[in-house]
Amino acid sequence: MPLALLALAIGAFGIGTTEFVIMGLLPDVATDFQVSIPTAGFLVTGYALGVVLGAPLMTILGTRVTRKRMLMLLMGLFIVGNVVSALAPVFGVMLAGRVIASLAHGAFFGIGSVVAADLVAPEKKAGAIAMMFTGLTVANVVGVPLGTFIGQNFGWRITFFVVAGLGVLGLLGVAKLVPEQPKPQGVRIRHELAAFRDVQVLLAMAMTVLGFGGVFAAITYITPMMTETAGFATSSVTWLLVLFGLGMVGGNLLGGKFADRHLMPMLYVSLGALAVVLALFTLTAHNKIAAAVTIVLIGALGFATVPPLQKRVLDQAAGAPTLASAVNIGAFNLGNALSAWLGGIVIAAGFGYTAPNWVGAALAASALLLAVLSGAIERRTVTGGRLVAAQSPGPSAGVGPGESVPTASAPISR
Repeated sequence: MPLALLALAIGAFGIGTTEFVIMGLLPDVATDFQVSIPTAGFLVTGYALGVVLGAPLMTILGTRVTRKRMLMLLMGLFIVGNVVSALAPVFGVMLAGRVIASLAHGAFFGIGSVVAADLVAPEKKAGAIAMMFTGLTVANVVGVPLGTFIGQNFGWRITFFVVAGLGVLGLLGVAKLVPEQPKPQGVRIRHELAAFRDVQVLLAMAMTVLGFGGVFAAITYITPMMTETAGFATSSVTWLLVLFGLGMVGGNLLGGKFADRHLMPMLYVSLGALAVVLALFTLTAHNKIAAAVTIVLIGALGFATVPPLQKRVLDQAAGAPTLASAVNIGAFNLGNALSAWLGGIVIAAGFGYTAPNWVGAALAASALLLAVLSGAIERRTVTGGRLVAAQSPGPSAGVGPGESVPTASAPISR
């Protein structure tokens, strides 16, 4: 794997830390600003929606400069947003800082996925994408627990200053290690948007929204769930997040490995198992050991879907991958926003802190149904193509000697 992937992983580490660290600090932020836990949950929802909006916007703007320069500009925007959050005098300003930082998220991973895939051979693309996303998963083993510990002991504002420092490291890593690439040529927005007419691209993005949304339904409210239901001390949340991060690292690497070989079966297994585990979390959340094991499984199964879903979009939108890749990152965060909002609703309605787990299970099960539908459509298309090829006219239909017959597998060139 090229060394440039390390630079992308460093940037992903910083972004992953700021995205997930808020879960461990949610009660502290809520207390400081004197808002409820569901209201503080808007810091998750707002960030996620910022990613959804920023992914296509920043990617389109990025067509005017080289990919390396755009990645550097995105890390600069990320740094500014986290500094604003750290200095926020009121809740609204902190929310604005979260949104500013989030604008860099989708485009960084979207453009970074294309760069990573271009650096390796075709049969290693999912592995390269997984390598970049390893920075995101490692952030949950090191960055998020450390940020939570710092926030709980020295104040959550210090955490966001530290995260801004991680952004500086990411910026330097991209500047030093990512090779210069020519400015994208011939990129037309109309051509990029045409990829979204493909039903398989839309199905893959819908799977992304629902599948990863299932993870966030549970993890957004992990701190109150573990302290109020499972009986853990607040200080224990740090190592629980480490367990979640370890699961993410393992699941991400396995997802990248098997997605290059058996992409759709990998999605069927991971989404189905994720739905079951999230449903069981409503029960295991009442026992400390069972809850800890379940958290690991949620992290592993949730991130096992990331490389195959991202590669699925790149494969189906092969003619216009950059925008589709970035929008799919936005789809991950649209799922985060949807599930955090729905989780807040069921908690506010009085169903308890374990209720978001049922929301997550329903979302993951819905993603599985879409995956099965997508696979069925693909099989039908392949079968139809073979049928057309088998029924193509032979020499008796007027094809002269030495002339080839165009088939579904050999399209006519124009």
